[in-house]
Amino acid sequence: MLAEQIIHVRSAIHTFLRDRLADKLSKLAEDDPKRIELAEQFQPASWLQDAARRVKQIQAVTHSLKPIHPDARGTNLYVPPQQLPAHAEVGTHNLAASFASDVVGNAAALDVYKFLKIAINPEGQSLLDALVAGDAHAIAALSDDAEQAQQWRDAFVGLVGTASANVASHQRAKQLYWMVGSDASANEDYHLLAPLYASSLAHAVYQDVQEVRFGEANKAARAAKREGKAHEGVFRDYPQLAVQKLGGTKPQNISQLNSERGGSNYLLGALPPTWRSRTREPWGLHSVIDQMLLQRDGVKPSIKAFLDFLLTDPPANAATRNRVDAHVASLIDELVLMAAELQRDWTQSYGTNWSADARCKLAPAEQLWLNPQRTQNDTVFNAQWQAMDWPAHIGHRFGNWLNAQLAGKLPVGEAEHRQWKKELLLDESDDGWAQALHDVRTELKAPHYIHSRKGKKP
Repeated sequence: MLAEQIIHVRSAIHTFLRDRLADKLSKLAEDDPKRIELAEQFQPASWLQDAARRVKQIQAVTHSLKPIHPDARGTNLYVPPQQLPAHAEVGTHNLAASFASDVVGNAAALDVYKFLKIAINPEGQSLLDALVAGDAHAIAALSDDAEQAQQWRDAFVGLVGTASANVASHQRAKQLYWMVGSDASANEDYHLLAPLYASSLAHAVYQDVQEVRFGEANKAARAAKREGKAHEGVFRDYPQLAVQKLGGTKPQNISQLNSERGGSNYLLGALPPTWRSRTREPWGLHSVIDQMLLQRDGVKPSIKAFLDFLLTDPPANAATRNRVDAHVASLIDELVLMAAELQRDWTQSYGTNWSADARCKLAPAEQLWLNPQRTQNDTVFNAQWQAMDWPAHIGHRFGNWLNAQLAGKLPVGEAEHRQWKKELLLDESDDGWAQALHDVRTELKAPHYIHSRKGKKP
């Protein structure tokens, strides 16, 4: 009398074959002669014999080569997570024992893999796992002939072995030299690495991201967050996701798991955070124009582009004037942005009266420019600010600074200085110097004009 466990395994096998046969028969007419042929093919002994032959066309893997390049032909690996070193970094070794193995090879033989993955007991153990473990009941369920059952078992468990004893890479696979010694010129101080795609890990990541994006629990948490409501659960998110499609219109040509994902493979955001340098303290500075403006991103390239243009000795015409104005305007934009950032950051860090600190060595005009908030509680400072002499001083300093950047390669002097100063003080672009100053003057109820010379209206 057959053991109950054998009967249970055979029942699972027969159910799988019956369902597969029913699916194929549903596509045929009732009088189609192929129905008889199919019925014979799906007799357990016939189908298992054919499956044991076809299983050699596929291989179970955890790390595959085809995602690296679809035409690569080389070794794939099947290494269960528990057999990998427990590194501190996240990797395949972090997967649980119930990880999803992948399958590569002839897509026409993938039904054999689906057969071997059927659950054969209430614990959810797969037929393949039972055969790999040498489970006597699972082996006996394959055939009443013990020798035949063992032969089929050996063929099926070959699915999780290395496809070939001779591991090999391929010309279309990626390879890199990893230095393991100290002599960069010595061949023996390098290992040649052939990276493989961590297919099982990629599938685990995909499943988790899908649950976060579309799972009902996270949908409720997301809705609560959006509406500003309390929620008992935890909201999870994967920002800046990208999707890499593998296999094009035939994802099954890459692997079984890739086919199940429709070719989609998530790439997590890996860009470094936007660097924001610590704001420089105002103490000890004598001029932010002379000591900080040139250090801003984009200023040096703008100066170089301006110099390169002027060194071509362009003709004195409207086109040249427009080009010059555009170059100077870009530098004025940087000056205005710098001032806005310093006004905000220094006020937040050191209070509204930071320029009154004895450590502040900035020129008086730059104090008035960068610390307008101080006018609210310092009457002397407010009177100096309201007099509106200081913008002309800032224009003078900007003209000196720009001349200094051009000097040595171009003959610049008082005429150029006046031009740069004029362009700054009369910059009326939407976010330019004049508009920024106008906004502050409106806020502080100051006169709405800018001096070009101290004590004189322009």
